[in-house]
Amino acid sequence: MNDQDEIPSSVIKLKSAEGHEFYIDRRCAMVSGTIKSMLSGQFAESRGEISFPEIPGVILEKLIKYLYYKVRYTNSTQRIPEFKIEPEIALELLIAAGYLEC
Repeated sequence: MNDQDEIPSSVIKLKSAEGHEFYIDRRCAMVSGTIKSMLSGQFAESRGEISFPEIPGVILEKLIKYLYYKVRYTNSTQRIPEFKIEPEIALELLIAAGYLEC
């Protein structure tokens, strides 16, 4: 997908500090209060592309995995597996999760 391609409305593109692009289902992205506000408001990001110049790719990727995890297991009747977090990224992940309200 290049810059001229239109992003489907069901998909959101998130860009990390290094420029890595992640495509995420809109339903999962809306779990984040910050992303939901950006997509709902009059921000330029409402077109479906959001850059996070302060969030490294490894952290953004882990947050995206958590958003999918949360959607999958919210209101689930099955046993919910542990969401593993590597100790070396825990602090940075906590800060980014707080910013994204997830």
